[in-house]
Amino acid sequence: MNGFTRRQLLLAAASAGAGALIAPWANRSVLAADKPVVAALFCGHIDDNGFMQAGYQGFKKALDQLPITGQYKDQVANETQAQIAALRELATKYKPTLLIAHGGQNTDAALAVAKEFPDIRFVITQGAVTANNLSSYDVQQEESAWLAGAYAALMTKTGVVAHQSGIRVPPGLRARASYAAGVKYANPDVKLLTNFSGNQDDVELAARVTQAQAKAGADIIYTMLNKGRSGTTQACRELGIKEIGNVIDWVAREPDVFIGSAWADVGIGVFEACKDLSENKFESGKIFKVGLQQPDAVRLIMAPDTPESVRQHIAALQQDILAKKIHVEAEFSGPEFQI
Repeated sequence: MNGFTRRQLLLAAASAGAGALIAPWANRSVLAADKPVVAALFCGHIDDNGFMQAGYQGFKKALDQLPITGQYKDQVANETQAQIAALRELATKYKPTLLIAHGGQNTDAALAVAKEFPDIRFVITQGAVTANNLSSYDVQQEESAWLAGAYAALMTKTGVVAHQSGIRVPPGLRARASYAAGVKYANPDVKLLTNFSGNQDDVELAARVTQAQAKAGADIIYTMLNKGRSGTTQACRELGIKEIGNVIDWVAREPDVFIGSAWADVGIGVFEACKDLSENKFESGKIFKVGLQQPDAVRLIMAPDTPESVRQHIAALQQDILAKKIHVEAEFSGPEFQI
């Protein structure tokens, strides 16, 4: 098994709001000579209640608990040239021992910049690539997304469920494919409406997509957005339909709308990369994975009033995934929903 399964994976600590290039704890002996420096790139906002915030929490936890110092940069566009510029800035300004690009959308940029700085070790979280000085740390959110699809198919009353995301990055595409496969496996008669709007943070756009999907019959929407999620949630609330979240526990946060959440603590990848570095266990050219076998990292959260028969069905499906009786698909070839 890989490094994740050899150690306990802890949940990320709660974080502060958005910061700038210098981390808010930077006055605490940052760049001390006896501590390795870790730099991290977070495209988007670290207070998005989603993917970027989870990564930032993992980074802050690492700085709080491990003998490292750190810098980060956020609010960078999800565009390759902008990512390249940000990674170069972090590499040249801080000369870190390790540079983490949080999210598979950074793949092309990280591969390019890693070649320019062979003495720096690079990590892509939610990645699936390697290089001489680059590794990927992948929390397999597609496994909880598959269960979310099955759950949606078992819970729908209209026979129509939906999926929403923003940009087409590999982790999001894999999770959409897995969600679709879970829907089909649990009930092949359920119709799926799936949409990538092109923007993770546009609240008004997310609301419009939600309204269109509801008009087409969807009564449950699985949402993989960042700041844009609030638009979906408010629209669901107004329309009287339900939502399934991802990354964090949305059922606990907004129980009037969310009936489930495909928990995937993507901050664990950030933390574990830092931990491996601090323990001199970091290996370049490797892909490290963690999934349903570690429920602190990946699991499906269901609303308390979920029927017991549905809970038992989901539990059985999870065991079949772990036993490799069910293959979690990574590619989708069905129709796209357009507004």
